[in-house]
Amino acid sequence: MRPAVFLDRDDTLIRNADLPEQAWRGGTPGDLFDPRCVGLLPGSREACRRLAAGGYTLVVFTSQGGVARGGGTLRDAERVNDAVRALLAVDAEPGPGFTRSMIAAFYAVPFHPGGSEPRFAREHPWRKPAPGMLLAARDELGLDLAQSWAVGDMARDVEAATAAGIDPSRCLLLGRDAPDLPTAAARILGA
Repeated sequence: MRPAVFLDRDDTLIRNADLPEQAWRGGTPGDLFDPRCVGLLPGSREACRRLAAGGYTLVVFTSQGGVARGGGTLRDAERVNDAVRALLAVDAEPGPGFTRSMIAAFYAVPFHPGGSEPRFAREHPWRKPAPGMLLAARDELGLDLAQSWAVGDMARDVEAATAAGIDPSRCLLLGRDAPDLPTAAARILGA
């Protein structure tokens, strides 16, 4: 079993809250569905590189309730994840056009109880602050949650991690425990 660092996506790895108005479909800030607007936050790539080199499996866990609210589709959300994967690609592997990302897996939840899309307009065990995404990653990737960390910009990110069994001292809230991902990575690697 391997330790992981679970990373929230928006405003942890990539810019989101301060994007220009044209980034938002339907004018709903927070629901990024345009991969052309994806940009890493300063130092995020190097922080991920350092964490991966330190032996951590990197897993993104992201709420995408905008799908439930009709702001985009599952495919739109996956295109944004693909753009993040590309920005965090490691050196190309042998073979035409094949690269791998520093991110081992993305877990995204499209559900929201206030949604307008009937199939997604409900609660779900993966929806933060529930631990479902982290537990699925544990089972699918063989991760050791007792040795893992989580980093996010919202209280629900760390609440999901602690509900999954990650020690609260290993759950870093940006703005409270660290100003940014590079500082959080330094703390994780120095522990």
